[in-house]
Amino acid sequence: MSKKHALNDGDAQLFRASVAGTKTLRQDTYVHRPQRHQVEGKLPPRKALQEQVDASFYFSDEFQPQLDSDGPTRYVRPGSSSHYELKKLRRGDYSPDLFLDLHGLTQLQAKQELGALLAACRREHVYCACVMHGHGKHILKQQTPLWLAQHPDVLAFHQAPKEFGGDAALLVLVELDAAYGQIKAGTEPSR
Repeated sequence: MSKKHALNDGDAQLFRASVAGTKTLRQDTYVHRPQRHQVEGKLPPRKALQEQVDASFYFSDEFQPQLDSDGPTRYVRPGSSSHYELKKLRRGDYSPDLFLDLHGLTQLQAKQELGALLAACRREHVYCACVMHGHGKHILKQQTPLWLAQHPDVLAFHQAPKEFGGDAALLVLVELDAAYGQIKAGTEPSR
């Protein structure tokens, strides 16, 4: 006990007098089990499949967005002020909360999984995700940025730093609800 809070003899006697006649409580042996809540991101299979199909609606193989061909793969949504965010992605300032591995998938499966990832990011309020497309025959490596650039919820993406897959992966910033994004950034939401 620190000397700062030491009791003098008079205070100690007063305490003993006030608790005289009481008995010590016995430890309760009942262990309370933690309440198990349904996992927030867990959806019924039918709803999850519909969400996957809805999210992959934005991906077209025929539309070719204008992406820079020089340097690492990168994209910023036109009209957004995310250029600083793109720089932070490049430096590896963001750590992805969700990872998607597209190795071994067909293009159709990859589109559906990509759509499901973006839907899950919105549902779980995940701002940064990592999509690992791999090298392979360079089909998914070429198509993944084109698909991501078409989705309205994608703010930006950049080739991942080495620790997240290097040139075989992309870090993606996903637009969240306006109020949640402002809270995460540390500013008050506008009312």
